[in-house]
Amino acid sequence: MLQISGLFIYPIKSLAGISVKSALVTPTGFEYDRRWMLVDESFKFISQREMSNLALMEVAILSNGLLVTFLNKNIHIPFQPINNQKFIKVTIWDDTCEAQIVGVEFDTWFSECLKIKCHLVYMPDHCKRQVDERYAKPGIITSFSDAYPFLLIGQSSLDELNSRLEVPIAMNRFRPNIVFTGGQNYEEDTIAHMNVNGLDFFGVKLCARCNVITIDQASATISKEPLKTLAGYRQKNNKIYFGQNLTHIGDGCISIGDKITILARNTEERFIV
Repeated sequence: MLQISGLFIYPIKSLAGISVKSALVTPTGFEYDRRWMLVDESFKFISQREMSNLALMEVAILSNGLLVTFLNKNIHIPFQPINNQKFIKVTIWDDTCEAQIVGVEFDTWFSECLKIKCHLVYMPDHCKRQVDERYAKPGIITSFSDAYPFLLIGQSSLDELNSRLEVPIAMNRFRPNIVFTGGQNYEEDTIAHMNVNGLDFFGVKLCARCNVITIDQASATISKEPLKTLAGYRQKNNKIYFGQNLTHIGDGCISIGDKITILARNTEERFIV
């Protein structure tokens, strides 16, 4: 039996994630997931790929907003920008979408902490960022995620990887949204359609991994692993794959302990590593 064992939300893109027992599924993914983002002066997204110390910025969800803590300093961010109606166009990879500046005081705080000029932006509800229509149907949207609303990884897949490593690594290196137990190693690769608590999820694309998975999320230190090891058996067409990107239909709530029912499998060659 496949069963959800972990749920994770990343309110501000590339900052530390939050482990939760239950998560509300909304049109763009989990509620609060990557609805905020840091951008540079050209309004391009900033991530751990360039700044590993973003991993050390801890985020908590409070009743009235987010609390971000970094090196004993903290700042409270409201759920929606207050007294600021400045909208800009931001860039995430090949996508350009509208975002709202949260406020000058937030730009100043993050700029001072990170020692770079940056802006904190929020994705307003009216912004509809379409996912890649080569892999998903029109009308499927996401937030400031790299590409899709959810990332699914099986615990067995990490366990198998760790059996090959001298020093085991934590699941948070891979920044998943949904983790499950049960099934075979890399069971997630071929899931085409699954149901959790009445909600339908669809596997649309294997997740190609970058250098973020080499960053220890507790210390922000960087090593060659696990990319080096994964390259030996999870590489295809010069890309290294770990995890499956999901889209979904419907709104509702899923929780740790929920059963995953597999309704269809992908058989296309691109899902085989």
